[in-house]
Amino acid sequence: MLRLILALILSLVAMLLIGPRVLPVLRKMKFGQTIYELGPKSHQTKQGTPTMGGLMIIGLIMFTSILFLDMGDPKLQCCLLVMGVTAILGFLDDWAKITKKSTDGVSGWFKIALQAVASLGCAGYLWYLDPTIARVLIPFYGTVDLGMFFIPFAMLVIIGASNAVNLTDGLDGLASGCMVVSCLAFLSLCLSFDEVALANYLLCIAAACLGFLWFNAHPAKVFMGDTGSLSLGGALGTVAVCTHTELLLVIIGGVFVAEATSVMIQVGWFKVSRKLYGEGRRFFRMAPIHHHFEKCGWSETQVCVRFWIIAFFLAVLGLILGACCCVLIN
Repeated sequence: MLRLILALILSLVAMLLIGPRVLPVLRKMKFGQTIYELGPKSHQTKQGTPTMGGLMIIGLIMFTSILFLDMGDPKLQCCLLVMGVTAILGFLDDWAKITKKSTDGVSGWFKIALQAVASLGCAGYLWYLDPTIARVLIPFYGTVDLGMFFIPFAMLVIIGASNAVNLTDGLDGLASGCMVVSCLAFLSLCLSFDEVALANYLLCIAAACLGFLWFNAHPAKVFMGDTGSLSLGGALGTVAVCTHTELLLVIIGGVFVAEATSVMIQVGWFKVSRKLYGEGRRFFRMAPIHHHFEKCGWSETQVCVRFWIIAFFLAVLGLILGACCCVLIN
């Protein structure tokens, strides 16, 4: 317990101390965000805001994990592996955007390929160590063993979570705030499943994100960039896979799911309407859906706070369903 408290304090305090020293460095190196020209006009003032703040988050999580957590736990090893690989991917994407001074980073296929390699290695390793990892909890029913189909299913969950959090990171504090809520919810689930190492890991993530939110709140002094969002989403998806709670992730991470779904609907409807009507039409005013509400007149702060509230209630709902699962399997 003492080590856990130390990890929590170190993660939070270190972020608050590191932030003011790292931000000037990012500005000096001209690691500024390029804002999408067709986005909300209010976002144009963010042009040049330092990005790659995810380096602080991921670096701190890795450091506290090695220092305080049980590195012999194979599930924790998988979480750190996926986080590390997707952080590298995010860094490459951010670097490409900075050097090109464009919103276009590395290719989508390259992203999916690297995420697939990391998630395949994670899923295969977990299944090799313990085939019972293929059991998925289903609320009000119990568990279903996916067998060999667990590996592609786990890959889908991890890749989907990574990209969903990435899409959510479009407003000041939105992704980091929702990550805090989701991590605390999964922390409770991990404790109920006696996954102490993962619970401690999630506490480190929540503390680091909470500290980062101090600088990322509107008006943001720094963005986490793809370096942070892709890796945090990948870590959250991996935790869900490790705890058989992939379906609960859809509920607890409902905000992330809604953001990703809105993009798929927007792109799909645009293509369908072009065939039906001869021109592409939009289902939402703008996607991801947080931009839709901005276009509807909500301020950036209103969108963030309301989405945080929704995330909180979805987390509570997920915990209730998780408790039902525990009753059924016990």
